[in-house]
Amino acid sequence: MKDALTLAAKKTTKKSTKKQRAGKRRSEPVLEVETTAEEVDGEESDDDTDESDDDLEDEDVVEAEAEVIDERELEKVPAPKSKETALSTIDPLAMYMREVQRHPVLSAEDQRQLAIKYTEGGDVDAAAKLVTTNLRLVVKLAYEYRRAYRNMMDLIQEGNIGLMQAVKRYDPYRGVKLSSYAAWWIRAYMLRFILNNWRLVKIGTTQAQRKLFFNLNKEKQRLAQMGIEPTHEEIAKRLDVDKKDVVMMEKRLARGDASLDAPVGDADGRQTSRLDLMPTSDQGPDLMTESAELSDLVRQHLEEFRETLKGKEATIFDKRTVAEDPLTLQELGNEFGVSRERVRQLEARMIGRLREFLRERLGDAVEIGA
Repeated sequence: MKDALTLAAKKTTKKSTKKQRAGKRRSEPVLEVETTAEEVDGEESDDDTDESDDDLEDEDVVEAEAEVIDERELEKVPAPKSKETALSTIDPLAMYMREVQRHPVLSAEDQRQLAIKYTEGGDVDAAAKLVTTNLRLVVKLAYEYRRAYRNMMDLIQEGNIGLMQAVKRYDPYRGVKLSSYAAWWIRAYMLRFILNNWRLVKIGTTQAQRKLFFNLNKEKQRLAQMGIEPTHEEIAKRLDVDKKDVVMMEKRLARGDASLDAPVGDADGRQTSRLDLMPTSDQGPDLMTESAELSDLVRQHLEEFRETLKGKEATIFDKRTVAEDPLTLQELGNEFGVSRERVRQLEARMIGRLREFLRERLGDAVEIGA
């Protein structure tokens, strides 16, 4: 009887050990996105894909060309492994990817029906389901920019905002798949985020700068492979931008951020910061006196010029040129009973005379704008 109990205890111990090993293997943070693009997108409509461009009201936010989601298999995305700690054995990105897999991928027709419910009836639950079932698409697109920006969760969050904008603006009656349309918005938000956070100071504030940010180095390599010297003029010509924009972007990409509070050693061994070495913007007593005298002269000559004006020109000078709250051209036109273009002509002629008047008396010390 005792031998039978011992044998049963050994079997129970072996089973418990196997369960522990299996549980340990299941706790490893590994995720593979094996769903194909067909499951994400459904059937693709090639004829109407270009029509989605018309709905992108914020297309000029970034300079990027969105790709239509095709039938290619989605890249397998393993969840990054993290060191086990007493608090957690999984990092936020791996946890998020596991949550994404909980939402099944819908067919194109199912997504279209949900979009109709949201568009026509304002069904918020339908819109939420469209967002959650397309989260895999955001992760897939975020991995395309992982070299440009290392924090994947930040990119995914920005892409999710773009996905919500796409669901909000999507027209289910145009025959374009939601995934193909949403790709524009997801990329736009991700790329804008990268531009705004590449440096402490934004470097992609215009369309030309955004184009250069993403294509400058590529164009240099392309020209070098063709045996053409990548000069500023040649790059500007090929990218259809100004030469000065090429020079500015090249300098910005070559320089890193520098802290004004960083210590800088001097000959005496003392530690000072860059901020301490920068010249002050305050004017000295001599410059302040000179500026005050010049202001008095300008004020005096403006009064002299005012005495030479009559009629409409005098009114334009008083109510627009030197007024603290200037009237618009249309308001002056209504007062004179003429068109705003006529008022603009009178103002331009008067400003020209004022410029010559001050140049004769002050030389180039004062610059009068148009």
